[in-house]
Amino acid sequence: MILFPAIDLKDGQCVRLKLGEMSQATVYNADPADQALAFERQGFEWLHVVDLNGAFAGESVNSSAVEAILSATRNPVQLGGGIRTLAHIENWLEKGLARVILGTVAVRDPELVREACRKFPGKIAVGIDARGGKVAVEGWAETSDLSAIELARRFEGAGVSAIIYTDIDRDGILTGINWDSTIELAAAVSIPVIASGGLASLDDIRRMTQADAAGLEGAISGRALYDGRIDPAEALAILKNAKG
Repeated sequence: MILFPAIDLKDGQCVRLKLGEMSQATVYNADPADQALAFERQGFEWLHVVDLNGAFAGESVNSSAVEAILSATRNPVQLGGGIRTLAHIENWLEKGLARVILGTVAVRDPELVREACRKFPGKIAVGIDARGGKVAVEGWAETSDLSAIELARRFEGAGVSAIIYTDIDRDGILTGINWDSTIELAAAVSIPVIASGGLASLDDIRRMTQADAAGLEGAISGRALYDGRIDPAEALAILKNAKG
């Protein structure tokens, strides 16, 4: 079980949003590479990065910040936000990303996701962001008619390495992960699920270790880490002890 610290990039800075609203951004570090190195030193073994500007623009916007992160940390990095073509995917993997997260394109062009999985095995994750149970796209600006489970099932057997499931209604407001929906999704598909949106305390970390959460690969933490609500050493110890 992996705890993924999050770096969300807006205008080259490390920020956190509330409920996915770009106007509700809090800057936590003007140097994302420094933040990536800090997470590595705290003992985290992965890093979750999102290009927020890119998610709206439909192309990578914070490329220089992402490249600085890749240079600063030895940890594997997964990146989402504005990656919508095979050329974009290949470019980022060549630069050293461990995993590319495809969100909007998973709804708009699912065959591209399948092709990417065939071409880059083990390197493709699907980001499913839901508002009111329905999948949101284009940087969460639009809501589709698809449910999260419907979308996830489209990629069964395609070679998707993980599904990052975010409950937008909880993102960045520290109310706790929507465990009911997350575990329901994990039970509906064989693809490992990463929980995201609202992780608030060590209670959420402990919840990850319960038997019905066996379909999870881990969870993403943002604001709770930045605000000091979660002690990294304690959180990582809980997960390590549960595994051991």
